[in-house]
Formats: sequence, C-alpha cells, structure tokens
Amino acid sequence: MSWIEALILGLIQGLTEFLPVSSSGHLEIGSVLLNAQSSDNLLFAVTVHFATALATILVFKADILTILKDILKFQWNESTQFAAKIIVSMIPVFFVAILFKDQIEALFVGNLMLVGSMLLITGGLLLFAHFKNDGNKSVGFISALVIGLAQAFAVLPGISRSGSTIATALILGVERSKAARFSFLMVLIPILGASLLELLDYAENPAIHSINAGSLIIGFTAAFIFGFIACKWMLAIVKKGKLTYFAIYCFIVGIIAIIAA
Repeated sequence: MSWIEALILGLIQGLTEFLPVSSSGHLEIGSVLLNAQSSDNLLFAVTVHFATALATILVFKADILTILKDILKFQWNESTQFAAKIIVSMIPVFFVAILFKDQIEALFVGNLMLVGSMLLITGGLLLFAHFKNDGNKSVGFISALVIGLAQAFAVLPGISRSGSTIATALILGVERSKAARFSFLMVLIPILGASLLELLDYAENPAIHSINAGSLIIGFTAAFIFGFIACKWMLAIVKKGKLTYFAIYCFIVGIIAIIAA
C-alpha cells in the first residue's frame, strides 16, 4: 500500500466511521478501487479504527473525565451505572472476536458482493429507525445488551457500527442524543483493545507484514483528523433525525457494489 493510498483510505475511514454508512465497507470498496488489496487489510483497518477511537475520546473528553471521576468515588451513581452498561454492551462483540477471529479476518478480502448486500441491510435498518416515533428513554441494561448485539453484527463489512447501534437504540425508544452518546462511547474499549493487540503484533513481527509503518502513520493521521470532524457532525445529524439521507446513500452504494461484483 502506497502512502497516497493510505491517505485516501484514512480519509475514508475518518469520514465514514461516525456516519452510518459503514467505514469497514467503504475501506473494502476503496481498497478494491485503489487495487490496494493485501493480507494486511485488517491491520490497516484496525489502525485507522484506533485513530477514530482516539478522536471519539477527544470529542467526549468532558463526559469521559466525569465518568472516571465518579467511578473513583466507588458509589453506585449515574456514571458507574453508565460504565456498567458499557461493559454489558461489550459482551456480544467480545465473544464474537474470541470465537470467530479467523472467520472475521477472512471477510476482509474485497468481497464487493458481501459489502453491497450488507450496505442494503444497513440502509433498511436506518430507514426503519427513521419511521419509529421518537423515544425519551435512557439506555437500560437490557437495551445495552441488545445494542451490543447490533455492534457484534457490525463486524461484517458493510454493516455500519454507528448506524446499527444508533438505529437499534432508537427502535428501543432511547432518546436521540442519548442513543448517539452511548453508541460512540460503547465502542472505545473494544476498538482500543483490538487495535493495541494488532499493533503490538505488528511491532513484534514487522517483517511478516507487507504494509510499511509510513503508510500506517499517514492513514492513522488522516483518520484521526477527519474522524474528529465527522463525529461532531454526526452528533448534530442524529439530533435532527436526518437518517433517511444515509439510508438512501447506503442503498445506492450497495447496489453499485453488487453490480460491480
């Protein structure tokens, strides 16, 4: 993967991670278009996801600091309850990552038919959530687990993680701003954990990887900068309830990907 390819793919990741259009699906499409397919596609994907996770931390730094301070009080307060719900939401994706790691890696091979089909599912889910009446609930423990199941399903390239989790929360009656906040914060620990493990493996055995460190750094930087911008943008979009535009976009790109396949 060249540096310019890494820059373009990092930009794609940054812009699409928080928008409900599947960043992993767009990375797969971009890799095919740029002919940047390699056995290290997953390593690059993990690296740029790590960058957008750091962008999330920057956007929600005040919330995260408040939660950490309240947790250290060792009381069953609102922040510790929220943290417990985040842990509950991680259970499904944890088991998927442990039990199906090899199968997940095998999906990142530029399979446009799979990506296109999953984008159609993402579009359908967004459209369904759009016509659901606005709720006023907070995320509970049961809803956190259900939203976590949606996140586990989003390991498939083409299924939007933010789209599936926010849409699931809205369908469950969660208030829009709370749905977006929970969706963006629930992904931090899984992504940071997976990213660190993958990057440590790269650091220990760089010779077995075809991608160079320069490409990873460029992709990381682009994803971080544009991820920060997209995260801010998506928070405003969810509050306004304009998810239908992204549903239409997913339908269009999904159909094009299937035809191209």
